[in-house]
Amino acid sequence: MNTSLHTRSNYDKFPATETEGRIWRGWEEIGVELVRCTDIERPLVVFDTYHGVCDEELTGALARIWPEAELIRTEELFRDEREIRSMTDPYVTDDELFGYLTPLGLADFFDPERLNEARERIRHRERRTIVYGSGAGYVAPNADLTLYADMARWEIQRRFRARAIHGLGVDNSAESPARQYKRGYFNDWPVLDNHKKSLYNRVDYWIDTHRPGRPLMIAAETFMQGIGRTVRRPFRVVPFFDPAPWGGQWMKEVCDLDRRQANFGWCFDCVPEENSLLLRVDGELFEMPAQNLIYLRAQELLGAADRRRFGESFPIRFDFLDTIGGGNLSLQVHPTDEYIRRTFGMRYTQDESYYLLDAEPGACVYLGVKRGVDPEEMLAALRTARRGGAAFDAERFVNRFPARRHDHYLIPGGTVHCSGAGAMVLEISATPNIFTFKMWDWCRMGLDGKPRPINIGHAARVIDWTRDTDEILRRHCNRFEPIAEGEGWREERTGLHEAEFIETRRHWFTGITPHTMQGGVEVLNLVEGDAAVIESPAGTFEPFTVHYAETFIIPASIGSYTIRPLVPGTFCGTVKAYVRH
Repeated sequence: MNTSLHTRSNYDKFPATETEGRIWRGWEEIGVELVRCTDIERPLVVFDTYHGVCDEELTGALARIWPEAELIRTEELFRDEREIRSMTDPYVTDDELFGYLTPLGLADFFDPERLNEARERIRHRERRTIVYGSGAGYVAPNADLTLYADMARWEIQRRFRARAIHGLGVDNSAESPARQYKRGYFNDWPVLDNHKKSLYNRVDYWIDTHRPGRPLMIAAETFMQGIGRTVRRPFRVVPFFDPAPWGGQWMKEVCDLDRRQANFGWCFDCVPEENSLLLRVDGELFEMPAQNLIYLRAQELLGAADRRRFGESFPIRFDFLDTIGGGNLSLQVHPTDEYIRRTFGMRYTQDESYYLLDAEPGACVYLGVKRGVDPEEMLAALRTARRGGAAFDAERFVNRFPARRHDHYLIPGGTVHCSGAGAMVLEISATPNIFTFKMWDWCRMGLDGKPRPINIGHAARVIDWTRDTDEILRRHCNRFEPIAEGEGWREERTGLHEAEFIETRRHWFTGITPHTMQGGVEVLNLVEGDAAVIESPAGTFEPFTVHYAETFIIPASIGSYTIRPLVPGTFCGTVKAYVRH
């Protein structure tokens, strides 16, 4: 087996589904089409928006397209900001990072009197009227034309950092990006997602404004065709790369990223809640949140059993943690299922594992407490370090294991852990993605020059102290078990831990490798080899090529598939995750 570091691949940063249809480019083309399809007397136009769109750009375009129209902005119909803050405070909370999942709906944000007055104005309108903003479809459910401008969460986060947007009904643009994200995650996004689900069958045109000043528009038929084609074949979501205080240099080379950046620590390679989905329409890449696929085709994507268990939540997450040429991650722990349900209103926790795509000599993983550790002594040392006292001696309390290429470490909730410097981790986990309780951050600052939040209080309530040296060595490290083999392939079970609902399998192959699905969605990464081809034995989808380190999704509806090296006879490997049934 080749054990040298990979330095280059054909990693595709913009995977897309080929989709037939017309695409309108720029506000001028979009305007011509919108005028054409509203050539009636006193038309009512709804232009609904997701969180994060640039209102100034969009309302400016509407004013140029229809200068004579009356514009009703939903923001002006909301309750007063003080009232909205009071209403949402129990769910946003005063914690820097964590809130509680809101039960609120969009209707709760509207002032009843203002809403009724607006609906009366609409009912008795004497000219073209446009209802614009989040919830426009709720204000005017019987429009002559409905438009929707969507936005992926990775781009929303960029706009948080630029202080360019505000929350639903509140101006929180001056708050830290972490607090803005928290309001979005626990309150604004669940509210707007539920509203968007009610609009799917009413939207006439979808508008992509991810690139300021370069809007794209497609018709509903094209949008739905793209969704349908995606869920009937293997596909990839759009990876999102981000720097980190501990970030490394590996992804710059392998994924061909901007060499001018200091580092890249994260890659959200398969986190559909955060990632985009691209449709290639007439040579253009139309971008939307990947969640639209889950909301519209959950049964085909997840399968019946996973759909019943997880609803419209994608249960499996793959991401990269790059510390090659970087530093240690924070020492951390994730909550247990019981704690995350009770404290944050989430359905399940972030059980996870570290699969080592690559590693430098001397790389390590910190995992579990050492044999005989006194919990109170360790927690006291952590609190002292947080107050600026003696630095926390991690190796006195926490196990440090060597990290080698293709190792696999299992990390169910409650397990103390972090990746050390010199490792390229493929993190395989359940989806919840912000519930990391940091305990020690190695005396460093965040990218903003400020200390990152430390959560010893939460951590102390979830650490499983029985996961000590003996337990970790017995049940958490490289639990590889041969399962099956055939001509040119072999399969191994690699975990995960029995406390976790995700099963992982590794396949090594030089020939055609059969995969029979277990009734649910599967997520894979090509962890060895330059390229491989996924094919349907029944010919139900066209061959799909993936490259080294690319994560790809196999919808449950596919049933069975094969994987082979792109170049016959070359040595390849995949790691696969699916939900145990």
